[in-house]
Amino acid sequence: MPVENGGDIDLCLFVEPSCEDYWMKPGEAFTVHSAAEGIDVWFETRVSKGCVIVWLYEDGDPYKVVGEHRVVDENGTPLDSGHQRPVGQRWTAGGPIID
Repeated sequence: MPVENGGDIDLCLFVEPSCEDYWMKPGEAFTVHSAAEGIDVWFETRVSKGCVIVWLYEDGDPYKVVGEHRVVDENGTPLDSGHQRPVGQRWTAGGPIID
C-alpha cells in the first residue's frame, strides 16, 4: 500500500498493532508491505491531523491481524521504526501527538 505525503509538513505513517512510526517529509512516499506470504492482505487506514494509521488484516478480517510487515521508501530501501522521527516527539497511548 503506497502512502504519499502531498502536504507541506511532516506526516507520520503509524503501523498498528506494533506502534511503529515512520515520518515522511513533504513529497516523500513510502510503501507498506505484508511480510506474510500466500495470504490476501487488506489494509485499513485512518487519517488524523498529521498522521496516517495503517492496520493489516488477513482476508479483511479484523480478528486476523497481520503483524509482520515492512515499510520501504521510493527506492525500495527498508526503513526502521522511528525513521525521521522529530526530536522531542510526544506520544499518547493512541499514537503521536501532532500539534
